[in-house]
Amino acid sequence: MKSALNVLLLALSQLRVAEALDDGVGRKPHMGWSSWNVAQCNAASAAYALDAANKFVSLGLKDLGYEYINIDDCWSTNARDRNGKLVPDPSKWPNGIKAVTDQIHNMGLKFGLYGCAGQKTCAGYPGSEGHEASDVSQLVGWGVDFWKYDNCYTACQQNPRPQTCQNPAGSTKTFYAPMRDAIIGAQNTRKMHFNLCNWGRDNVWEWGAQYGHSWRMSVDNWGDWASVERIGSSAAGIAQYSKPGGFNDLDMLYLGSSKLNKNQERLHFGLWAIAKSPLVLGLDLRTISDWTLQIIKNKGIIDINQDPLGKAATTFTPPGSQGPVNGKIHPYWAGQLQDGVAIGLCAGTSAGTYRVDFKNVPGLGEGDYTWKEMYTGQTGKGTGLSFDIALHDMRVIKVTKA
Repeated sequence: MKSALNVLLLALSQLRVAEALDDGVGRKPHMGWSSWNVAQCNAASAAYALDAANKFVSLGLKDLGYEYINIDDCWSTNARDRNGKLVPDPSKWPNGIKAVTDQIHNMGLKFGLYGCAGQKTCAGYPGSEGHEASDVSQLVGWGVDFWKYDNCYTACQQNPRPQTCQNPAGSTKTFYAPMRDAIIGAQNTRKMHFNLCNWGRDNVWEWGAQYGHSWRMSVDNWGDWASVERIGSSAAGIAQYSKPGGFNDLDMLYLGSSKLNKNQERLHFGLWAIAKSPLVLGLDLRTISDWTLQIIKNKGIIDINQDPLGKAATTFTPPGSQGPVNGKIHPYWAGQLQDGVAIGLCAGTSAGTYRVDFKNVPGLGEGDYTWKEMYTGQTGKGTGLSFDIALHDMRVIKVTKA
């Protein structure tokens, strides 16, 4: 009887957690900028944060929904103070965190910081293990809106703990639960977007919504085509786990990378968008090219990403075409929208003519439909559509009833 009671209490506890995280945060994939890919540790400063915020305004990104200015690893000193508190590096934050957060809030934007579930962050700065409640108290006091929580130097069967453990001592659930509970405990004072950066371990997509508002579903995006292919192809099989309040995070957009050509940039942005991944820019906005700026400002694609239904696109296979191949980006994707269906056509493995009949598209059926392609601006009406697409390029189409 006692065992059954314990099981019931645990179930009720988990239910309360799920309800507590449904706090109005993360109802749509978050949009913003993150510092790491720009200049790693050197970008974790007030100067970079405020410059990015100003660029959000001057480039028109704020008006399109980009709102989070997120500083990644290396923003603190190498040790906590004698009271166990995190200390912003005074050389990077001469006026402290709160002064910067206030300025960003006054611009109508939000501010995010980085922490780690282990003893140290990935770059060797103080982690939050054993300090969760205290750290959340500091974040609340600074007015932080977003907390990215990494997975370095966590409990490991290897001793001393390595930066990246291949044989964890337990599930990452146990690493993330104390911080989640601390954030829940502070919700009456300040709500924060909690981003679980556990690298897709322990099938995080199956339980992430009970712990945070977004979760990294893979290891890092390294800015090359192989990363786009690896991460993008994996998104299809877990699309059902993305919904308002919690989304699969495909990692930062590596647009502007010298490793990607123009076609690959369009596919990268378009696929992340229809998969309902957060759209977080990882590039220097001071040197962004007109081409890349045009991509990230594509309102039609952004609107698909931000659709209120929050349903991620996944693959489908029209009659006569080959099914998905593991590790390769499938040509045909579709996802339900509030007022139609988004179709993605990806030339991930070969250039060619890609055609679909709407009767074979999930969420559509027989009949005439109107459509608009978001990269070219082409429009049409009928029972299907066809595009000639160059290698690694993409077409993103919104289809509505005629």
